[in-house]
Parts: sequence; C-alpha cells; structure tokens
Amino acid sequence: MKNLLTILIETLQVLNENIHLSLTGKLVSKCEEWLERISGYITTNDELMLDTFLHNEINPFLEHFRNNYPAERETIDRYFNAMNEETGASFENRRKLETSMQLINTSINQYLEQAQTEVQESFPCYFEKFRTDGVEYDIYIGQSIAPQRVFDMLYLKNIRLWQLRSMAEIARMTNDLGDQLSRPLQTTHLIFIHSNAIDISFRNDERRFDVEGAYNIRYEVVKKRIDKVLIAGTFERLTQPGKIAMVYFNPTEAAEYDEYIRYLQGQGYLLDDLEYLELEELQGVTGLKALRVGVNYQLPLLNS
Repeated sequence: MKNLLTILIETLQVLNENIHLSLTGKLVSKCEEWLERISGYITTNDELMLDTFLHNEINPFLEHFRNNYPAERETIDRYFNAMNEETGASFENRRKLETSMQLINTSINQYLEQAQTEVQESFPCYFEKFRTDGVEYDIYIGQSIAPQRVFDMLYLKNIRLWQLRSMAEIARMTNDLGDQLSRPLQTTHLIFIHSNAIDISFRNDERRFDVEGAYNIRYEVVKKRIDKVLIAGTFERLTQPGKIAMVYFNPTEAAEYDEYIRYLQGQGYLLDDLEYLELEELQGVTGLKALRVGVNYQLPLLNS
C-alpha cells in the first residue's frame, strides 16, 4: 500500500504540473494523509476504506486523463501497471508473502500425508486437515471408529507421542526452508490435549465427521480460542517461534506429556527448556494451563 500510494502521489504531481486543476492538488493531499495513516497501525476497516478511495475517486479520475490526454498516458499507465496483482510493483511484497506461505503449507501437508500412515497402521483413526492461514488438523481415535478392532488407551498414548515428535520434525523442516522463502517467515506450533471422550457422527451430506451435543461442541470452542491466548499476567502470546505449546486442563495430561517430552529431549528432538504456564481466562473458558518446550534445530535427529 505504501508503494502504491507513493507511485500514485508521483503520478498526480506530474499531472498537476502539466494540467492545472485544483482537484489534483486536493487528491495529492488526501493520498499523503493516507500514506501517513497506514505508516502506523492499520485495521481491516482502514484497508477497505483505502480500497474504496482508490477505486471510487482515484481510478475514474486517472482514467479520464488517460483517455483524453494522450501525452499523460505513459505517466498514468505506471500507476495502473503497479496495481496489477500478478506483476505490479505494489503487490510484490504480497506475492512474496503468499508464495512463502504456500511453500510452508505445502511442505507441511505433504509431510502429514506421509507421516499419518504410521499412526493408521497401529490403530485406525480419523485424520482431518483444515484450510487456514496455516495448517490445522484433528485426529479422532476410539473404539467406534474401528469396531472390528479392540481399542486400548495405549493407542491414544502412541498417537500423542507421534504427534509431539512429528510437530518437532515439522518445526525443524519449516526452519530449514528459510533459504527458499522469498519472504522470511517463522512458524509456531500448538497442540490442544483433550482427554475426555466426545461424541462425533459422520455427516453423509458433507462426507466428514462432526462433533455432537452442547458439551462436546465446547471442545471446538476452546480449540478455536486458544490460538492467540496469552500467558496469565503478561502480554506474551503462548505460541512462539521455535517452540511447541501444549494446552491442557487436567494435571494428569501434563504428567503424561512430561514423560513424552523428556523422552524426545533424550532423542535430540527437543531442548531442555520445558515451561509450565498458567494461561489467561478466555470468554467462557477458565483453568487453562500449558506446557511449552523449544525445538532443537541444531543437533541431527537420532533414530527413535
């Protein structure tokens, strides 16, 4: 947006010198106000208002002079070329960002597609990925998913250990992508530990599982709200680059994951910096706690 406004101001200033029109000076002043405004914090509403200003005031104004003043066409074309999403200068940073995010997400998705077969071989589970600005997935496991097999809690423990190890591997993998990213990005990693059984049903219309009942839907609510949760009494986000955060309610869950963490520290996956954290209260959600541990980017991974 800064790039586009800078080009726009230069375009209008050239027009103002060649075509004496008071309105041009007014538009230059308005663009300068916008440039100063977006140099600080910008909201989605600001972005929409700027977009409306460009399309409703600027574009028709410039189109008029491009169509009726051939001598100014080259100057005006520079602005319109900059607005091209595929090649324009004003979209260069956005294109780099989207390309980098796409590379990260594609790499994670490919890893998960291959890695989940390890879990499926131990005991069938329902694995579902969601399209977000990153990668989100649910894993459901239990007797009802594979009635022909005898379910035991050891399969749940196995899947939890797998998930933590795979999260460390994903963190290592995305960190190693750094040189390939046109826009430097870091990833954060979050696990929501939920031990209580929930009711799910298969929806034939959407060909997917869905959570049933008010109590069980609370699980979905908590899962959505912890993404940006803060550590209690601070302004620090729980999720941080280079670390894996595990959110839980039950102390027994923390004790179980403490064992997995210490095992993976011994295997070289994780750093010796485990934190036990209290989390802020969220709307309708209290008593949240978290474990947080760093990923070992330096040492080669050992065979588990």
